[in-house]
Amino acid sequence: MKALIFDSSSLISISLNGLLEELKKLKKIFNGEFIITKEVKREVIDDPIKIKMYELEALKIQNLIDEGCLNMPEKIGIQDKEITNLMFKLMNSANTMFVGNGNEIQLIHQGEASCLALSKLMNERKIKNVLAIDERTTRMLVEKPGNLKELLEKKLHAKIKLRESNFQQFKGFKIIRSTELMYLAYKNNLIRWEGKEILDALLYALKFKGCAISSEEIEEIKRFK
Repeated sequence: MKALIFDSSSLISISLNGLLEELKKLKKIFNGEFIITKEVKREVIDDPIKIKMYELEALKIQNLIDEGCLNMPEKIGIQDKEITNLMFKLMNSANTMFVGNGNEIQLIHQGEASCLALSKLMNERKIKNVLAIDERTTRMLVEKPGNLKELLEKKLHAKIKLRESNFQQFKGFKIIRSTELMYLAYKNNLIRWEGKEILDALLYALKFKGCAISSEEIEEIKRFK
């Protein structure tokens, strides 16, 4: 068994760029489960569906659940209570890790933390999994915590202290962005549109509508074309 866990940020990027059909096609060849937590469902469906501006996007993502493209953790035998308990522990570790101007800096919310918790629980069960996260802070927390400290210092114009012991909780995660997912769709001929520059257009569209990726990183991806 294997699974791809979607954070709100990646789903929103894919939806806003009109790429949900490509996501469905990826699911068909994935040979595993696409999973969202109830916290992510609340962020991308339950809350925005009540707001006229966001109602259509929420309905589109709800349709992915109705069609079985996206599933809840129960599908792979993990219960909400397990995720919730670990989620709050991870939130506490992340949100007490950095201190600036005498205040602890809040880095992650329930959506991101629930995805990390689900991934940890899958790892314990030997279920292969990858997190789909477009948001920069959570990715840096997992991949480059030292760089995150530097980023926070520039952003807050303050000296940041960190509790290095908290880092241990955030090791062992694997992360992919919507840009890499759509690159896979492109490589598997799953993109509806054609044209010599379609890969360039896809990657930059995702960059400008949600995905935290640099132009340099995009050009690196394109070299694998």
